[in-house]
Amino acid sequence: MCGRFTLSVSAEDLARLFALAPSQVPPLLPRYNIAPTQPVVVVRTDRAGDREAVFMRWGLIPSWARDPAIGGRMINARSETAAEKPAFRAAIRRRRCLVPADGFYEWRAEGRIKQPYYIHPAEGALLAIAGLWERWLAPDGGDIETCTLLTTAANEAVAALHDRMPVILAPQDFSRWLDPAVTDPAAIADLLRPVAPDRLTWQPVSTRVNRVGEDDADLLRSVAADAG
Repeated sequence: MCGRFTLSVSAEDLARLFALAPSQVPPLLPRYNIAPTQPVVVVRTDRAGDREAVFMRWGLIPSWARDPAIGGRMINARSETAAEKPAFRAAIRRRRCLVPADGFYEWRAEGRIKQPYYIHPAEGALLAIAGLWERWLAPDGGDIETCTLLTTAANEAVAALHDRMPVILAPQDFSRWLDPAVTDPAAIADLLRPVAPDRLTWQPVSTRVNRVGEDDADLLRSVAADAG
């Protein structure tokens, strides 16, 4: 699964990776401990067929949900079953997106504690996590746009920490994933696979990341250098 992630790149770098005009990217602040229900930036295709970057709440609220609190339990969707699940089957056909990230956290039980690890690209590149989004209409007439991250079986590198990981897409696959004309999940199923293990590396980090209020660059520092 993926319960926390980071995004600290500039709007210009994000625009460059996703072939966006700078004006299509909202202002970004560095985030080192993004948690469920918080706003996250996603890249999707707009009604005109162009890419855009917008903020959404992390935790998908199905359009049919009566209580938006359900979104807190919908931060991840298993890629193997998303096409059959009522919460995700419409979105995987018509509302796919990409969620930019520098890296993500995972926890492993070690003795009496759950040690957090920061998993990130070995060469420092930006990740594009496959996601789904929905629009929920509130009783007062307002709407909330929310998203979820797709997960797959962990590759050999991440399996030492957890049996699941986010689906990470390569730039050459962005267009097919975002294409609104592709409505058959089988046509994009080949993209929902673990990324090559040599693409990622990881290090143990401070348990400060367990607290949602902690959000600074020192969270990424290896505990070998800082045992805090």
